[in-house]
Amino acid sequence: MLGWMAWTWPTALFFIGIFSAMAVLTVLEIRNPGGDERKGVLGLTTTRGDRLFISLLGSSYIFLAWLGLVGMPLWWPLAIAIGWGAFCFWKV
Repeated sequence: MLGWMAWTWPTALFFIGIFSAMAVLTVLEIRNPGGDERKGVLGLTTTRGDRLFISLLGSSYIFLAWLGLVGMPLWWPLAIAIGWGAFCFWKV
């Protein structure tokens, strides 16, 4: 049934991670409505969802730039992307 896409474990883990982050944000929104707005170092007023989107978008650019400039392996851009995500939720 799902033979149209090459599902591998890394692909499955990626989507499980994205949906898990969305589930955590949903639970946080139910417990504390309003999105926890704050103004960060970029001068933007962001909510938790905005910070998740910025961190995911930045992570994709990190991986694409790494693949274009360096190539494999992808452990270093993974570490940089995790750091970027932490920065986004901490300071943005």
